[in-house]
Amino acid sequence: MTNRSRNDESHAALWWRPEGEWILCALCPRGCRIGEGDRGFCAVRRNEKGRLLSDAYGRPTGFGVDPIEKKPLYHFLPGSAVFSFGTLGCNLGCRFCQNWDISRSERPDSGLRATPGEITALARREGCVSIAYTYNEPIVFGEFVIDCAAEARRAGIRNVLVTNGFVEPEARAAIFRNADAANVDLKAFTDEFYREQTGGWIEPVLETLLWLRRETEVWLEVTTLLIPGLNDDPGEIRRECAWIAENLGADTPLHFSAFHPDYRMTDRPRTAPAGLREAREIAIAEGLRFVYVGNILDREGSITSCPGCGATLIERDWHSVRANRLRGDACPDCGAAVPGVFE
Repeated sequence: MTNRSRNDESHAALWWRPEGEWILCALCPRGCRIGEGDRGFCAVRRNEKGRLLSDAYGRPTGFGVDPIEKKPLYHFLPGSAVFSFGTLGCNLGCRFCQNWDISRSERPDSGLRATPGEITALARREGCVSIAYTYNEPIVFGEFVIDCAAEARRAGIRNVLVTNGFVEPEARAAIFRNADAANVDLKAFTDEFYREQTGGWIEPVLETLLWLRRETEVWLEVTTLLIPGLNDDPGEIRRECAWIAENLGADTPLHFSAFHPDYRMTDRPRTAPAGLREAREIAIAEGLRFVYVGNILDREGSITSCPGCGATLIERDWHSVRANRLRGDACPDCGAAVPGVFE
């Protein structure tokens, strides 16, 4: 990893076409029309002399070694270490963003540089079995994800995307080509919330979830951050869980996470533990078999239980796995299989 001048030429972006004096970016449903010298909504894709360039390519904001449970992924290589990084930029404008300092940063450059090969080497050196494209939205650095994921796969390292799912189909297929797992942030289950609180809309996210489940082998988990008074209505939660059960399957792990005031949403209280537990009870009542709560300490809400006999199989303490009784993907007591990637 190196430090270089911000004057280094940016990487040519994919998924765009000229449209008169503009460039139409076809990366995400926003479809930004970008004039000469301007940037799209994500702030990292710009029009320079009639070409779309990506200022996010090869420009990480930093690296971390995390437990895979922090993504959160509970049914994908539990207890393993994942090498995490992101860049600047995002294609949504969530008022409650927890990483707003990088996702909505006005900086033109992170100041860091890394190649796909260097990132793979760092992951291997740190003993990580997977790389997570996270912290900001990986869709906006999709070209870099593609190259890094291909390099990682050649080295036997798996790839994880932590994403908002707000992406166009052509780009989606390319970005997820070498993905092994994804956690999709389903921010609410109303279009009104998406439009008012994120500046996006829900339909493309639902389409991405359906595509991942029906047309790929990517292991899928879903997270919803519950914000008091905005997306925690029991009826809305019930509709979301019913949709997941019907369209993604009852075995799809669902995580309810606690909100804390941040960025442009400091007028809302933290999510009460009782609210998370109520959401979990609703999800279970709607037929979902693996429902978790996050950002609070809750032993029952972090346990993976056998879908056959109900025995505790994986016990967690925050993001640490305290015990794992699985034998491969099976319960040692009754032999029932647990969906996921466990080897």
